[in-house]
Formats: sequence, structure tokens, C-alpha cells
Amino acid sequence: MNFAPLPSVDAAAVPADGLVLDVRENDEWAAGHVEGALHVPMSDFVSRFGEVTEAVAEGRTAYVMCRVGGRSAQVTQYLVGQGVDAVNVDGGMLAWDGAGRAMVAETGSPAFVL
Repeated sequence: MNFAPLPSVDAAAVPADGLVLDVRENDEWAAGHVEGALHVPMSDFVSRFGEVTEAVAEGRTAYVMCRVGGRSAQVTQYLVGQGVDAVNVDGGMLAWDGAGRAMVAETGSPAFVL
């Protein structure tokens, strides 16, 4: 069986107004995340799927992100299979941080990738 290549994008190429879907767990999110991102941990993904489909309903693309790209690749594959316009962010938050893209933290401390 052949599978289509997973749609992906470099962290530096995510549009500033793009819908970032962060699938990391709560402790990772609290340490540092993209401001304005939608946070739906992979462990809660199926039960919170409606939140994702609502967010992308306006014809937006979901830029799916985790720490390095493994979990987000799985979620992207699932979303694409459900007919959602989704792309995996190559290298995840580590690549986002490496590209000098802005992050915020819930802790009041400087944001970092956990």
C-alpha cells in the first residue's frame, strides 16, 4: 500500500497569522509555546477533536506542532485522513525556537522548549 507524503512545512515558513495546533502535554505547553496557538494535547485529541474542526472551519490550515515533529506527524496524518487541511511543522518547537520565532510561557519565566 502506498501512502501520500505527509504535508509538512519548515518552522520559519509558518505564517505569522497561521493557526498553530500544539499537541504537546500541559507541562511542555506551560514552559513555552506559540502565542495564540490552540493547545490540544495528543492524549486528549480524540475527545477534543471538535475544537480542532471548529478552529479550521473557516478554511484555515492547521500547522501541527509538538517538540520535534513525531507526535505532530501522527496527528497531521489523522487530520488529513479526516479531510482537515493540516501540515506538520518540521522539527516542532525546537525548530521554531531555533528559527528565532517568538514564544511565551505560562510561568512568567522566559519561555523555553521542554
